[in-house]
Amino acid sequence: MAFFTQPRLEVLFDKEAIAKRVAALGKEITQHYRDDVAGPDGRGLVVVGILKGSFVFLADLVRHIDLPVQIEFMGCSSYGDATESSGAVQVTQDLTKPVSGRHVIVVEDIVDTGLTMRYLLDNLQSRGPKSLKVASLLEKPEKNRANIKVDFLGFSIPDQFVVGYGLDAGGLYRNLPFVGLVLPDTAGQS
Repeated sequence: MAFFTQPRLEVLFDKEAIAKRVAALGKEITQHYRDDVAGPDGRGLVVVGILKGSFVFLADLVRHIDLPVQIEFMGCSSYGDATESSGAVQVTQDLTKPVSGRHVIVVEDIVDTGLTMRYLLDNLQSRGPKSLKVASLLEKPEKNRANIKVDFLGFSIPDQFVVGYGLDAGGLYRNLPFVGLVLPDTAGQS
C-alpha cells in the first residue's frame, strides 16, 4: 500500500547518464585544480554544498575528485514549497570554517533564475577565497537572469519543473535515482 502519490514523471536523465556525467565532472575538476591544491603547499579544495538539494550530487561528485577535499555546507532557501524561486534568499546554515585564501567550489543541484546563486557568490566572495567557481548538476539557461557562469555543469535543461537526485517538490522525491520532468496531472481529462 502506497502512502503517497508520486507525480507523473518523464525521466530526463537516468541514473546511468547521471553517473557518467558526474564522473566526468569529477575528472574535470581534478584536472583544473591539480597543480594548485595537491602540491606540498596546497591546502585542498573546499567544496560547499548548498542544502538541501545538492547533497546527492555533492556526495557522488566528491568521490570522483582525486584531490584533498574539505566539505562544507550552506543552507539557504528561495523556493519554500513553491516550484519557482522567489528571489528572496534566506540563509539557514552557514559555513563552519573560513574559506579565505582557499579554492572554493559551490555545488548546487540546479541554477534556475541564478538569484540565489548570485547572493551566495557575493556572500562567499566577501570572505576572500583564492578562487570561487560553481558546479551544478542542472542549469536552466533561459531563466538565468543573474547571468551566473556555471563552471562545471552536468546538464542544461529547458524551463520545466524537475525532481529527483536531490531535487524536490515540497520536500519530497529527492531520493529518486533519476532526474524526472514533472508532467501535468491529466486525471479526469479527455
